[in-house]
Amino acid sequence: MRLQPITWERLTDALAERIAATPAPDGGPWLRIAVDGAPAAEPEQLAGRLAEALRLRGRAARCVDAHGFLRPASLRLEYGHTDPDAYHDEWFDRRALWREVFQPLDAGDTGRVLPDLWDPVADRATRSDYVALPPGGVLLLHGPLLLGHWFPFDLTVHLELSAAALARRTPPGERWTLPAFARYEDETRPADAADVVVRADDARRPAWNGPV
Repeated sequence: MRLQPITWERLTDALAERIAATPAPDGGPWLRIAVDGAPAAEPEQLAGRLAEALRLRGRAARCVDAHGFLRPASLRLEYGHTDPDAYHDEWFDRRALWREVFQPLDAGDTGRVLPDLWDPVADRATRSDYVALPPGGVLLLHGPLLLGHWFPFDLTVHLELSAAALARRTPPGERWTLPAFARYEDETRPADAADVVVRADDARRPAWNGPV
């Protein structure tokens, strides 16, 4: 894959223009965008930049963090606190994401999404209120391991880190997750699955597979 250097500002503008010009394939009034990446790649940062850029273009945008949809500790940690296969397979409540985030944005549905479901620190439901995304609005779901689950994304962006960069930028207490991301690379091949790939080994100098 050929990648071209770009600044975060130009990348954000280019993605925002592409999103703003994209009609929902199902004919509905909302778009669903993935910003996929390991925590070390900081996908929340790009999602936040995109939300602001879309608002400046007159499009409502809502960021949702996949970490707000972790499963309860009794299920998430059944095999211990540092099991990489459990992290890959069991930590995120993907059924809840389907039910509370994606389905409300189907054509003809309500547009009312749940911004988060579970507080992993308190290990209880957040009891957050539903948020209405107006017609023309854009959902930006950010977090790790988002691809390969048949989620109905209209555009997918993958923040790619080499194995060395991922290890270097992952805090020591979270390095037990590295085998999970290696498995994700092997089984899901996110760089092949995503519409847009952004190489972020050097956080100051990204490169991407789109036009300059």
